[in-house]
Amino acid sequence: MFSEIHHYGSMIVKPFPILLLLILVFTASQAAAGPAAALQQLIDQTPEGETVPLEPGTYAGPVIIEKAVILDGKGRVTIDGQGKGSVLLLKADGVVVKNMIITNSGDSHDQVDAGILVRSSRNQIRNNKIENTLFGIDLQEAHANLIVGNEISSKNAPLGLRGDGIRGWASHRNIFRQNKIHDSRDMVIWYSNDNIIEENEGWNNRYSLHFMYSGGNTVRKNTYHHNTVGIFLMYSRDVTVEQNTVRYSLGGTGVGIGLKEVDNLTIRNNKIVYCTAGLYFDLSPFQPDRYNFFKANIIAYNVIGADFNSTLSRNILKGNAFIDNLETVRVHGQGVASKNLWEGNYYSDYEGFDRNKDGYGDFVYNHDIYLDTLWMNNDWMLLFSGSPVISVLNLLAKLAPISEPRRLMSDRKPVFSPSAAVLFAEANLSYDPPLIDIEKDDEEGDEMPARFASHGDDDEEEDEEEENEEELEKKDNYNRYFLKQ
Repeated sequence: MFSEIHHYGSMIVKPFPILLLLILVFTASQAAAGPAAALQQLIDQTPEGETVPLEPGTYAGPVIIEKAVILDGKGRVTIDGQGKGSVLLLKADGVVVKNMIITNSGDSHDQVDAGILVRSSRNQIRNNKIENTLFGIDLQEAHANLIVGNEISSKNAPLGLRGDGIRGWASHRNIFRQNKIHDSRDMVIWYSNDNIIEENEGWNNRYSLHFMYSGGNTVRKNTYHHNTVGIFLMYSRDVTVEQNTVRYSLGGTGVGIGLKEVDNLTIRNNKIVYCTAGLYFDLSPFQPDRYNFFKANIIAYNVIGADFNSTLSRNILKGNAFIDNLETVRVHGQGVASKNLWEGNYYSDYEGFDRNKDGYGDFVYNHDIYLDTLWMNNDWMLLFSGSPVISVLNLLAKLAPISEPRRLMSDRKPVFSPSAAVLFAEANLSYDPPLIDIEKDDEEGDEMPARFASHGDDDEEEDEEEENEEELEKKDNYNRYFLKQ
């Protein structure tokens, strides 16, 4: 009897572990797949303006948002793109995405696989962590968005094959603030105007910030370090770059702040240190009646303080401190930098006195090159800079030059000390550039270039009419910065 009961009991008990295992597997799979399968449905069911009800966990992407809802992960929600396309696509205006972890996009550059694709305006993207996505946040024709406090990194790939941490294309009046962008390719702003980029940090990128065909943007209080290039502006106008710190832009192409065909640029109160080239100039200014302004910057401990690709003019450098750069100025192609205005700057290699204690040196600062020409067009020769033999030869070349030295630039009012109050004083920094009459400049026989000549009342009236016309164009035309180019 006992054996029969035992046998009967064993018949009942044996299937139980299998049934229990099936239940556990089903429950676990539902726990994993439930949130993933439900996210798009949760978003679609949420009324406009309301918060999507999210439980902590991992949800599957890609996801499309086509109404103004709030997606708040509170730091405990992950959207996993599963390696397919972009993780999140914003197609509606007024969406809020905050405190989310967004990961694992596809890897197609052609399709711009990203953590967040923004194809709408007036959205808020706040305090998200975007990782292992090819591109981070990509904006196309997306305006007045607020991108704040996000940490963004790309996929683990060679530098040139990563996507951009943030990319704005034809996107205007956006604010990018307090984002951390690292181990990506670039932050790039293309054909985009009137954006504010402030208080961000970028490292281990190629270009921490890169402008192309953009105007009216403001870049301030950012920190960019250990990149190939800190800030580079190309084919752009009316940009203000102020109070930024750029350091350790190294390598053969390392640049702190670079310009190519840029007009009406203002660079002021920045600190550029430990770079291959602190400032790099290429065909800037580009338009013959425009200027660029460099004021109150600290350019220190770089290989080259200011590196000119060729002879340029109409760059205004006032109140800058050039401190212990291996070479203060370099000009390629046997050119000179003297056609720019150098005035009231400090140079650590200035050899003079300030006997009347007015803060300015008693003698003009001239930057002449003697033996230095050996490395002007051959960077490998910099390896020997500072060596005893080169130092002695350079000294002898200065004392008894066997040929006429090349004068790269002069500053008639050099500041004597980097701590002198006059260096950053408004009187030292102020400069009202003369208007340039291109037609007069082209006339032969003028004793003075027209850009240094005064203009009469008729010219002022014409200029005022042109300004009024430009103001009208500004209201509706976002390509206004390039209408005359």
